[in-house]
Amino acid sequence: MTDDPAVLDLMDSEPAYSFESGGLFQGDSRESLKQLPDGCIDLVVTSPPFALQHKKEYGNEDQEGYNDWFMEFAEEVHRVLTPHGSFVIEIGGAFEKGWPKRSIYQFQLLTRLVEEGDFDLAQDFYWYNPAKLPNPIEWVNVRKIRVTDAVTHIWWLSKDVNKDSAVKDGEHPQPEASNQRVLQEYSESHKNLLETGEYNDGKRGSGWDIDPESFANKNEGSIPDNLIEGHSARGVLERWDEISALEFIELISDEDPEDLSAGDLLRTLGMGGQEPDNLVEASNTASNTHYLRMCREFGFDHHPARFPRDIPEFFISFLTPDPPYDDWDRGALDRPVVLDIFAGSNLTGRVAQSKGRYWLGFEQEEQYVQTSQFRFMDEDEIRDSLNDETSDFGEFAEVGDD
Repeated sequence: MTDDPAVLDLMDSEPAYSFESGGLFQGDSRESLKQLPDGCIDLVVTSPPFALQHKKEYGNEDQEGYNDWFMEFAEEVHRVLTPHGSFVIEIGGAFEKGWPKRSIYQFQLLTRLVEEGDFDLAQDFYWYNPAKLPNPIEWVNVRKIRVTDAVTHIWWLSKDVNKDSAVKDGEHPQPEASNQRVLQEYSESHKNLLETGEYNDGKRGSGWDIDPESFANKNEGSIPDNLIEGHSARGVLERWDEISALEFIELISDEDPEDLSAGDLLRTLGMGGQEPDNLVEASNTASNTHYLRMCREFGFDHHPARFPRDIPEFFISFLTPDPPYDDWDRGALDRPVVLDIFAGSNLTGRVAQSKGRYWLGFEQEEQYVQTSQFRFMDEDEIRDSLNDETSDFGEFAEVGDD
């Protein structure tokens, strides 16, 4: 669909499709990873299928064999990462089948990644989804002895955390990272402190001694913490009268509106859901409406386990430098390369392209490979491609104009 970007030269096979700064390859990621040369990927961001109690259509592994299965991918990821590269994994927890107790598989996996996989844990992060539906039903809704599991873990791993890197001007951190690329807007209380200059300084019971000038400097924003939430409601409020009720439901929930009951919607809105979440925070989520809308428009199933845009957006900005890349000389190419080994609907690739990075995606399921192209195309382009007998959309039915 475009001139081949340089990043495709890293692979021996042809992509299922490509756009201006990357391409998606269909197949088992364990085999696709073997095509890549050593030390060519700057960042891997992925959300693998979780080890759930029940099999899902997107092919999750069971809890017993999950960690052995995942370590096969991890070995190749370690090989293809640059020395300054990072491996970011969003991984959800699960209850043990038939029991109201949690599996510890993801913590056991983390231990194996560090002890066997030779990764360092740079930091742990947490994704909070206040729109998560109560589950497992038996323990949360029926017996009411557990609360909604609304948090997933995110492991930020590196090949080598080097404490001596970036100690002098001009040196680069290892792993590559800068919290200055992900600064947040100051809170109202912090803005008030900056304006009034009234600080509660002095010795704290915890032992901290707060200098009166500690919060006096007004920088470009505040350093974020390791809890990642969805988008704020600002975008909705700015277009309040233009948004349909259906689009509003899409914006506040990661679920397809057709799959939501009235009770689910009330719980999403914070009304009538009497089961507390396992983290107390305000509702703050969003979904990619273009992808969902295009799947519905053309009659295709969307990927049922999309991870939120905020995760790739945050980590791509945090762990790879922004353009221009005039002085970039750390990677295999002339700009950072971002890889998702469980691409699904290819949100990681879409975000990486929007931020000026190269990207690669690996996905095994053909239906998700095909529909993930929707993220890069407007409605007219999709319609034209579906009606074009020479297009690379695969076994899609012809779409009419009515």
